[in-house]
Amino acid sequence: QVQLVESGGGLVQAGGSLRLSCAASGSIFSINAMGWYRQAPGKQRELVATITVSGVTTYPDSMKGRFTISRDNAKSTVYLQMNSLKPEDTAVYYCNADIRTSSDYKWYGYWGQGTRVTVSS
Repeated sequence: QVQLVESGGGLVQAGGSLRLSCAASGSIFSINAMGWYRQAPGKQRELVATITVSGVTTYPDSMKGRFTISRDNAKSTVYLQMNSLKPEDTAVYYCNADIRTSSDYKWYGYWGQGTRVTVSS
């Protein structure tokens, strides 16, 4: 059993910052890429950022500049620092990870339950 648990969401005023965390736990042998996605009301889930095990990051053009993804491999945790937040950043933010389980040594994609971010104008 593997779990991804996000935290750090909440209500923030426009221009403010939040730092999201996502910790993986359970029957984990190794973790490859980790990432953050978001889903705004009435919209499709979209990629925010990804990070490889060696720390190489990727961002869609629309996410560059205000969001920074990082990870702590020792803690099996990925972070998302969000600065200069705008009302349009309001969404549920989900973390995702490619994990090889210690139960069968196969790779699976896991999702967290999501953490809500609300940016007020």
